[in-house]
Amino acid sequence: MDLIVHNKVAPAVNQVETHPFCQQIESQKFLVENKIQIESWGPFAEGRNNIFSNELLLSIAARHHKSVAQVILRWLIQREVVAIPKSVRSERIAENFDVFDFELDTEDMNAIATLDTKTSSFFDHRDPAMVKLLGQAKRNT
Repeated sequence: MDLIVHNKVAPAVNQVETHPFCQQIESQKFLVENKIQIESWGPFAEGRNNIFSNELLLSIAARHHKSVAQVILRWLIQREVVAIPKSVRSERIAENFDVFDFELDTEDMNAIATLDTKTSSFFDHRDPAMVKLLGQAKRNT
């Protein structure tokens, strides 16, 4: 909101932590209302919380004959969240592009919605101790 109110040009994109465990539903609504595209930072939660071995995601992936990563990318696409997954391995890069030949149904989408913890897998920007720590790290670089 600060960027929208205090600048002549509103941001076009906001990259925020968005993955099955931190879905950013309310943030996305706010961004859409303000014509700002949400982009997923950490679409695979950097592998935290055993995301690639999550039983629910594995079962959805098996039904679609896809990997968990592909299910997550498809889920983000269907939510209109931009995702730019990072990989240096050519087979994973190819796999990440192979997400346009299937669609998650309402049952799949609703099941993935149950994974949302509404908390960051990394840190809380509203935690004063974390903000101080991030500020110190930034000054030291």
